[in-house]
Amino acid sequence: MLSKKLKAFLDARNVKYITITHSPAFTAAEIARNAHVPPDVLAKTVMVTLDGALAMAVVPSNRRLRLEELHDLAATDDVELAPEYLFKRRFPDCEPGAMPPFGNLYDMSTYVSPDLAAEGEIVFNAGSHIELIKMSWHDYERLVRPRVARLTV
Repeated sequence: MLSKKLKAFLDARNVKYITITHSPAFTAAEIARNAHVPPDVLAKTVMVTLDGALAMAVVPSNRRLRLEELHDLAATDDVELAPEYLFKRRFPDCEPGAMPPFGNLYDMSTYVSPDLAAEGEIVFNAGSHIELIKMSWHDYERLVRPRVARLTV
């Protein structure tokens, strides 16, 4: 099911988006394959902690997040992948692992790879393991105001 918080946010701002329904999938590779979405356009949200504060790092599904890059960008002493128990309750309207890359809706910073901006569109989990949202990069950037910086290998 589409995140109610995300849907309300997008609809209230008259943002054009497409919902893509696919068979259940849990890994980025499965999602891209099931939804027929190029892996370099599909964004995956990686939860991290920056000096203990939760944040989102958003990268193409076929790339790996480099914590060193995020460490330098955020000018922080401590960057770690966040275990699910730290963030699960922050997303009550989302299935675990299917959080949309809208840190602003969940009171956290969002860092995004510029590789996603280059495509002109972004596709991402919409709160469930069977639905994605596809929207323009311009709208995403305008609404989320992420820090865009090289985060991947």
